[in-house]
Amino acid sequence: MNMHFIDWLIPIAMLLLMVGICLLARTLNKSVADFLAANRMGGRYLLAVGQGMTGLGAISIAANFEKYYQTGFSAYWWAKMVAPIGLILALTGFVVYRYRETRALTMAQFFEMRYSHNFRIFSGILAWTSGILNYGIFPAVSARFLIYFTGLPIQFEFLGHTFPTLALVMLILMSIALLMVSIGGQISIMVTDMLQGQFVNIALLVILGILFYHMSWADVMEGLRHSPPGESRINPFKQDKVGDFNMWFFVMMGILQIYGTRAWQGSQAYNAAARNPHEAKMANILGEFRGMVTTLVILLIPIFIFAYLHLDQFSNEAALVTQNLGMIEDVQIQKQMRVPMALGEILPVGVIGLFTAVIIMAAVSTDNTYLHSWGSIFIQDVIIPLRKRKLTQKTHMWLLRFSIMGVALFGFTWSLFFPLNEYIYMYFQITGAIYLGGAGSVIIGGLYWKRGTVGGAWAAMISGSLLAVSGIVLRNIIWTKFLPDWKITYAEWSWLQSLPDKFPLNGMQMSFISASVAILAYVFFSLISKTPPANMDKLLHRGKYSVEPKFEASAKELAATKSNSTTHIILHRLGINDDFTRGDRIIYFLKIAWVMFFVVSFIVGTSINLFYPIPDSAWEKWWGLIVSMTIFASIITVVWFLWGGFRDLIDLIRKLSVQDRNIDDDGSVSEEEHVQLKASDLK
Repeated sequence: MNMHFIDWLIPIAMLLLMVGICLLARTLNKSVADFLAANRMGGRYLLAVGQGMTGLGAISIAANFEKYYQTGFSAYWWAKMVAPIGLILALTGFVVYRYRETRALTMAQFFEMRYSHNFRIFSGILAWTSGILNYGIFPAVSARFLIYFTGLPIQFEFLGHTFPTLALVMLILMSIALLMVSIGGQISIMVTDMLQGQFVNIALLVILGILFYHMSWADVMEGLRHSPPGESRINPFKQDKVGDFNMWFFVMMGILQIYGTRAWQGSQAYNAAARNPHEAKMANILGEFRGMVTTLVILLIPIFIFAYLHLDQFSNEAALVTQNLGMIEDVQIQKQMRVPMALGEILPVGVIGLFTAVIIMAAVSTDNTYLHSWGSIFIQDVIIPLRKRKLTQKTHMWLLRFSIMGVALFGFTWSLFFPLNEYIYMYFQITGAIYLGGAGSVIIGGLYWKRGTVGGAWAAMISGSLLAVSGIVLRNIIWTKFLPDWKITYAEWSWLQSLPDKFPLNGMQMSFISASVAILAYVFFSLISKTPPANMDKLLHRGKYSVEPKFEASAKELAATKSNSTTHIILHRLGINDDFTRGDRIIYFLKIAWVMFFVVSFIVGTSINLFYPIPDSAWEKWWGLIVSMTIFASIITVVWFLWGGFRDLIDLIRKLSVQDRNIDDDGSVSEEEHVQLKASDLK
């Protein structure tokens, strides 16, 4: 076992602190809207740090370790190809701003407002099914990560019986997450996620310092030179043998990033929890800075580990890691656990405990948010719409808790028995496509196109879902379970023998095809429909339908912005509206400058390489510059978000303590809230 007594004290102390904070947050949870969306009182830093911690997750760390160990800095380079997409989405508030304007507590509630009651139920079932299947591997991957990193035994004996350690670790982590979410709902989740996010940022900087102390940058570059031909971890233009995480992977990912903006409902409560639409938009803009530390360290750890396992001076340690990996029978699990096991050999006492706390917090923060999301969606978008009578607030909140427990039970059982035979990211893509395949077109069309109709929504969701499910069956059942036997049984069938042993499309490619077909279906069936245009002002609570005060900058700042009409027009076209304060505009332009530096670098570097191949030595210097620059910026952002996060936390507690609750604000949709016009409305 790698863990010392001191190492165990750190994560245990942090978990006890988080549970204590949840108990205090319980006093603020007084309504269904509190439980579902913290009564829409979240500030930008609280949302940015909290949602970022949810997106981190132990399983996301494991998936990124797996990806970057295989591709190194090269994947980081190609990811910058789609950086402008994220920049535009964040700066314009695409989907985020308008969705918050609808005041919906769940995405399917918006679907009922925009389309129909039955479509809400159907999409709710689809989102819930896709979500729990997607979440089903989270507990196992997180628990394995922890087991192999800390060196826990694979089995243990109790009362004369042998039990898998995996089940015990999953039970402990999920029980803590379940306790947190049951106590205070989204309020507990937001508060603890923000605090855990602050701790993780600081801990990761410490771990990065230890890695640089253990291995020089020159050693890291020397280790990366051991990459096989065509699989360079340094030069992104020498990756012709990298099959899955290549350039086209990131091209499709960028397109799907636009299509699926806020479509995935794993952290759906955060989408509705902002104080107003402007705070939701600013939280999205701040995401680039908030994730700077985690992105850098999660990139560098597998790169350090690759070098560590390929350098002569660490050959004895590498042999021990290889030996321990050989004890794992499943080849795919070996790939997933290579980096955690090697990292456990590098970090000293105390720092191992620090990283263990990071893993546990990442696992718990993702678990409690996903349990909350999928449990809430089942009640809000399936059970409640099917009922004729309104629930009492107490009964409603207990139903939410029982549903959340049901999701936890499913996740525990699925994780124990489901064999994960492909990359984690690929599993994410294909299970997510069950819902995302059609959801993107329905969301974007519903928020931005008044001609979008119920028929178009049904066509998009059904076609996208069917294609995704067909892909799952073909890839994971037909191709792996039946095809090998069929080739033996029907050896005379030449067409069958000509089929490749591995399914020709990966999860990303199948997701892309599903989305493309869904878009065409949505547009086609909406255009041939004779349904009148939707009332978008009513949907977005604008004009005479406004129900909450609009956020405004101060009079002085507003006057300064409008003092030059030409400047004012340019700023509006850039996405800077009258809601922006002077500080908001500074953050906005910092965001542009940071992202555009990498975008311009990508364009210039790629263009030069087309005519004059850039040598590996130049790439090594470039990556050294990028890492140094990002470390410096990361230290600044850690301090910045510490201040902003705790400021928003105090503000949240103060406002929830005095806020009047609306007991009717429970996610139900009245007849007056429907915005899809009928032909009779035009007469």
